[in-house]
Amino acid sequence: MTSRTSPPGARITDERLHAVLAGVQTIAGVDVTGAQLIKFTNNAVFALPAAGVVVRIAASATMADRVDKVIRIARWLEQGDVPAVRLLDLDQPLTIDGLHVTLWDEIPVGGPVPTGGDLAVILRQWHQLTPPEGGLPAWAPMAEIRSRLTEPDGVGTEDLAYLYDECDRLEEQLGRLSYELPVGPIHGDAFMGNLIDGATGPVICDFDSSSDGPREWDLVPLAVGKLRFDYPGDDYGALARGYGFDVITWSGFPVLRRLRELKLVTSLVPVLGSRAVLRPQWQQRLDTYRNGDQKTRWSTYIRAA
Repeated sequence: MTSRTSPPGARITDERLHAVLAGVQTIAGVDVTGAQLIKFTNNAVFALPAAGVVVRIAASATMADRVDKVIRIARWLEQGDVPAVRLLDLDQPLTIDGLHVTLWDEIPVGGPVPTGGDLAVILRQWHQLTPPEGGLPAWAPMAEIRSRLTEPDGVGTEDLAYLYDECDRLEEQLGRLSYELPVGPIHGDAFMGNLIDGATGPVICDFDSSSDGPREWDLVPLAVGKLRFDYPGDDYGALARGYGFDVITWSGFPVLRRLRELKLVTSLVPVLGSRAVLRPQWQQRLDTYRNGDQKTRWSTYIRAA
């Protein structure tokens, strides 16, 4: 079912998100009482504790274009018995107020905190799956980033021009890389924030960036996390040992590190104007990235933002 009241291009305000949740209750019969915002960057993700459901609302055109792929991948992973989040058994996606919405079973939490070793196990299983019927889209990280840049919200003209130029520079460098691991289905954004501490074991979520691409890319997020953020422990070390490949020592890593950091800078470009509380963190990321400063630590975005 489809519902629309906001004009095309309208900002994703708190009021609009709550209107979408009300639509979820009306259309899907899901109780949204006590809805809790889990995160809001590329997608707005709400937990609905009264229903045991998680709602993902695509917050930009880039994310909306991926919804059908995400649904197909979720069903493929379920068939392959990969520990991953599962879709609610209903016709999806919903379109409410012009936004694409998917509903997921909430994972009962309470298991041990996931580790990089857990991620290694899941990635090895993922990478061994036979690709789904029809295959996956080819890995196209620069197209993904440029898509975000086409819908800037609150980003200055000079900053935007720099980011476009950086895309051109990186694309040229990516074209010269030679990979060691085989190409195949990848998660595309395999970091610890996409593992859930399920009561029966960790599960992986967020398939927006999944594609057919170099397996090295699935090891890069934790490597960059080790080098750029002050995370406790050494999840990257556990990942490298469990997977059997240390991407940091690979000659192509500097280029993929730069790419990962550019993705972390541009993730907010379509919604920055709607999430002003995140601007200081975003500006620090952009400034240090632009200056080639690889030592300054970044902070994660405010959880409630």
